[in-house]
Amino acid sequence: MGLKLLHLNLHGLLRSHNLELGRDADTGGQTLYVLELVKGLALRPEVDEIDLVTRLIQDRRVSSDYSQPVETLSAGARIVRIPFGPKRYLRKELLWSYLDDLADQLVDKLKEERLPDWIHAHYADAGYVGALISRRLGIPLVFTGHSLGREKQRRLLAAGGDHEQIEQMYSISRRIDAEELALAHANLVITSTLQEADKQYARYGNFSSKSAEVVPPGVDSKRFHSRTINKEILDIEGLLSPFLQNFDLPPLLAISRAVRRKNIPALIETFGRSSVLRKRHNLVLILGSREDPRQLDKQQREVFQQIFDLVDKYDLYGKVAYPKQHRRDQIPSIYRWAATKRGLFVNPALTEPFGLTLLEAAACGLPTVATDDGGPRDILSRCDNGVLVDVTDLDSLQDSLEQAGSNDLQWNKWSDNGVEAVSRHFSWDAHVCNYLALMQKRLKLSSSGNIRISSDTKNSPFGDNLLLLDLDNKLEHSESEGFAILRKTFESTKSNKSNSLGVITGRSINSARFRYSELRLPDPTVWITRAGTEIYYGNETKFDNFWDSAISIDWNRKNVENVLADLNEHLILQDQEQQSTYKVSYLLRKPGDSILSLVRKRLRQHGQAATPHLRCHWYLDVVPLRASRAEAIRYLVLRWGLPLEQVFVVASEQGDAELLRGLTSVVVPADHDPCLESLRSQQRVFFASNNKVKGVIDGLNHYKFFSNR
Repeated sequence: MGLKLLHLNLHGLLRSHNLELGRDADTGGQTLYVLELVKGLALRPEVDEIDLVTRLIQDRRVSSDYSQPVETLSAGARIVRIPFGPKRYLRKELLWSYLDDLADQLVDKLKEERLPDWIHAHYADAGYVGALISRRLGIPLVFTGHSLGREKQRRLLAAGGDHEQIEQMYSISRRIDAEELALAHANLVITSTLQEADKQYARYGNFSSKSAEVVPPGVDSKRFHSRTINKEILDIEGLLSPFLQNFDLPPLLAISRAVRRKNIPALIETFGRSSVLRKRHNLVLILGSREDPRQLDKQQREVFQQIFDLVDKYDLYGKVAYPKQHRRDQIPSIYRWAATKRGLFVNPALTEPFGLTLLEAAACGLPTVATDDGGPRDILSRCDNGVLVDVTDLDSLQDSLEQAGSNDLQWNKWSDNGVEAVSRHFSWDAHVCNYLALMQKRLKLSSSGNIRISSDTKNSPFGDNLLLLDLDNKLEHSESEGFAILRKTFESTKSNKSNSLGVITGRSINSARFRYSELRLPDPTVWITRAGTEIYYGNETKFDNFWDSAISIDWNRKNVENVLADLNEHLILQDQEQQSTYKVSYLLRKPGDSILSLVRKRLRQHGQAATPHLRCHWYLDVVPLRASRAEAIRYLVLRWGLPLEQVFVVASEQGDAELLRGLTSVVVPADHDPCLESLRSQQRVFFASNNKVKGVIDGLNHYKFFSNR
């Protein structure tokens, strides 16, 4: 039986044809690389099936192509689009709140099929979803960050950015947390360069160099080559004719998206300041296709405004081209046109994880002047087809460009070197072969450590519905009217056995049973105790061993205590009754959410597979990375075949946000903590108008919990 593969690429506009590269900050080189990788893998005899999962979008502002649930790429290969979050197209920074919905949908879909041999998640958002699926279904996870949040944050701060503005614009904290989660679960991390692994990934607490492999992307030699076609030259000159006065001048060519990281305004500034460059060259900027400027995001509008202002400042009209539209199939021709004019390809990016455009230019015989950051170092060390430069130093960039364009013999050597090196080191066929060989070698060894859960619907202790009450929420006295209604309603539906009751709590099982007995409700079918680290059924005294095994991976309770021991000015270790094998519980000396980031950072720095959870502003529990109340619920659903939508959860306190995400049905009473207000947009969350248990009953009526099925 051949391989079955799953790739996740969640943001951007993804389709099989006419990729809208450069349309926005989310539709760039990553989208193209992932699509080409999937197409290349589909051609291999070892691969039977391959799905590329992305987001389904219904938005009049974009093509209807992105609203098709399935798009066939080739025999056995397809793009699968799944809706999550609002129907409209959203930039990636606005998707975080909806990723749990997608994870739940994918788990539900995959558990009914032959499981993929591995998941390859691309970028932080897909890494987050991939980690959850891998954790729940035991599928090996491969992660490629493409660009990393910590590096982006470092660069933005170095450029004078403000912490709060960066957080607001890019959701950097959530992105870094997602990357840490993906790295903690990844069996294999694929980087494009050694610099990525040694300098960028190494700044993450959950990264292990043993799990990393360098696999440089490949170039499609059928599209990117140095064989010039005269018709192409005329086509490109027609594209640029509205801008340039003298087509005989060698162009300085830049191809990128119009985003700050690509640093295009610095290139224009350098060109404008240099009389040598203005006299000797044209400047050609291919920055993606744009229709109405009002449809561009704020960052793109700002970058284009800088470009227009600089062209005006240095009076570069007739010397600079920045066409509004171009076709994707024109890109190889643009490289070849620039090479026939003996031009240079310029990549002035502040940070460049790899730089696929450098390889494309090299394959077409076009020498390069590139940023001395990330991927270009590896590429030029192998290709020897240009120079590296510190692009933050405009004088250095100017000198490099002036010198690179002044020596014809050097240009010839660089051009020949690039063509030969790409053919030898960076062919697409070699990339796909190396990728498959590496996966089969590394993942065969690692997959045995994962736990696969098989649904046992025949022996399920649950009916059609499961209501999970949280004993630690603000429940009123058991003699209240709300509890009387709840008891009566459960009693009236007792005969059909379709509804079952469960308990969630941070308490021990004995303490939970004592507290629950005061409520005089039906006996619970299941108990999720100790902040999601223990599961008990009915009156049993032994916890679920399968769940115990699933969450114990890499957990070391003593190490967690030692790592946090010197935070005693912030934390007080609670008494022994609140502690357990998989839960270290603290009381905060002063309430505040900032302690979470401090504890999380400390745990990562010391390589602890643990997660802190803050409840009710005062109580901090540190549990295994794979454990939480939300994950315990998903485990029950998978083990016993209960539809996740038929699990009803009550949430009202600070720290309950994890319960509101995904496809569970959530009831939030009116007297909830204000911090939950931001989650009103979640798909299956009902905010009741009544307080406490009456609010719970309102929610159950809303979801028709007590209806006979």
